[in-house]
Amino acid sequence: MFTGIIEATGKIEAIRPTGGDVRLTLSTGKLDMSDVALGDSIATNGVCLTVVEFTGQRFVADLSTETLSRSTFANARVGQVVNLEKAMLASTRFGGHIVSGHVDGIGEVLSVSENARAWEVWIKAPDGLARYMAEKGSITVDGVSLTLNRVDGARFMLTLVPHTMQETNIGTYQPGTQVNLEVDVIARYLERLMLGDNAAHSGQSIDMAFLTKHGYAK
Repeated sequence: MFTGIIEATGKIEAIRPTGGDVRLTLSTGKLDMSDVALGDSIATNGVCLTVVEFTGQRFVADLSTETLSRSTFANARVGQVVNLEKAMLASTRFGGHIVSGHVDGIGEVLSVSENARAWEVWIKAPDGLARYMAEKGSITVDGVSLTLNRVDGARFMLTLVPHTMQETNIGTYQPGTQVNLEVDVIARYLERLMLGDNAAHSGQSIDMAFLTKHGYAK
């Protein structure tokens, strides 16, 4: 579990295809690795990766075909800057929101513009994630806990202070950049809970017919 508060940025040093999936080697920049052990989790651009090897300021992680199919790591490149966060401790300040490190979809940056000292970034999410996005709610973008300041269909706008731009890879975004998105986990569970006993039956989902039948809409 993570908070979405980035501790450091690192870089992809090597990408090695291995038996149908991929093994990554990543440098960790200023991330404190003194308390890291084999098997620990490090969120990398919002993806929970397991440390399988580490030496000094670098670690190695295996990416399954599932991870490659659901995240931007399918198009990863050597030298790419990534956001890093170690798994939270019980004593950690909870500065962001609950982040699982399980990517829900890939978004695309539409625009990046200045507004006084802040930056406004518009991103297009997959249509299927739009129902989880609410104005002033939370979303995770490449592992960063952020606030949805505007929502327009499946498009949303972020307002980013200079510190965020400097301490994460968001400063490298430009139109067309693909990003990992994780919606608020509470919204996902609420949707599932609303199905009630119907959740046990395959093919069940919440749509207008379901909402009308159960009195949530007319």
